Amino acid sequence: MPKILLAEDDLTMVSLLKTLLKMENFDVVALDADDDVPAAVRKEKPDILLLDVHLSQQSGLEILDSIRSAKDIKDTRIVMSSGSNVKEECMRHGANGFLLKPYMPDDLITILKKNIKSR
Repeated sequence: MPKILLAEDDLTMVSLLKTLLKMENFDVVALDADDDVPAAVRKEKPDILLLDVHLSQQSGLEILDSIRSAKDIKDTRIVMSSGSNVKEECMRHGANGFLLKPYMPDDLITILKKNIKSR
């Protein structure tokens, strides 16, 4: 069962994503918005990190940069999401995919499955 690590600060969104992803047979681990995301990636070893660009206390782009520059976790598949269209910026920083909020559940599942296949 593929493991998805969620770094999202909207609790309603976290709840919806957990329900949706579990229905699609994903193992889901949700982080608190202020957690150390790179440390969680090391601990959980997710198939994909679903990372919000704007976390309450942290920048998703800075987290993405720190993961990409860490030798042990730099190959983690990372899908970014945001309410503003910053896809180009996310891709330049090394994201494997981008979802513009609000997105349809089908779009999320498609991008996750595509990223799992290309690992």
